[in-house]
Amino acid sequence: MTKTAIVIRECTTIDEFEQCITLQREVFGFPEVEVSPRRHFIVSRASGGWVLGAFAGTELIGFVHQMAAVSGVEVFGYSHMLAVSPRFQNKGVGALLKWSQRERALSEGRALIRWTWEPLQARNAHFNLNRLGVVVRSYAVNFYGTDYSVPRNEIEKAPGIDSDRLFAEWELGTERVERLARGAELMPSLSPAATIEIPADWRGLIKEDPARARLEQLRVRGEFENALASGLICSGFERDSTHPRYLLYRA
Repeated sequence: MTKTAIVIRECTTIDEFEQCITLQREVFGFPEVEVSPRRHFIVSRASGGWVLGAFAGTELIGFVHQMAAVSGVEVFGYSHMLAVSPRFQNKGVGALLKWSQRERALSEGRALIRWTWEPLQARNAHFNLNRLGVVVRSYAVNFYGTDYSVPRNEIEKAPGIDSDRLFAEWELGTERVERLARGAELMPSLSPAATIEIPADWRGLIKEDPARARLEQLRVRGEFENALASGLICSGFERDSTHPRYLLYRA
């Protein structure tokens, strides 16, 4: 299936929301209590949110769920979940969903979408920072509770991993994001004011040495908290097979 055969459209029917539930189970391996139910999607849509689905024919192969969020008088989007079927991962479906999400949000007059990701996941860091152009100004400690991010069948082997998260701020109309939306490269940046290295294989480290994984998580947490408290923002990521690192700059 090629990317040109994939259609992005809003999910609106009970059957389409049921497919979103099935896809969550397939992609994330959540315990049943953590799977977003059908009524969650329905209530979200009734209160200003929406789900964009990626369809190959009648099959839902991916979706992104945006909820309406408010801070003071500002209304913005909160991207609650993005899932792509394992059979279609690494084929550009996630990017197609995100850029479609941006277009939909802009058409509604929105200027910002926020979401979170796990700080020690290099692949997500590269996608969010380098391909979408988000910036990071805040770090959340144990956002969902301890062991939330550890697969259920691995908790006994590697207990005690907190669900720390970075907050992505996708400022939809900035020159940085506009360039990436057009398929252009980011402009070369100045030398970073600070860098934060993360393990090259976070999931492997959790399995092989959970005690060291916890220490690495605490180190990265402390470095981010100190850097952000000093006024730095994170807006880049350097991919490296052995020493991947976040790039932070003066705001």
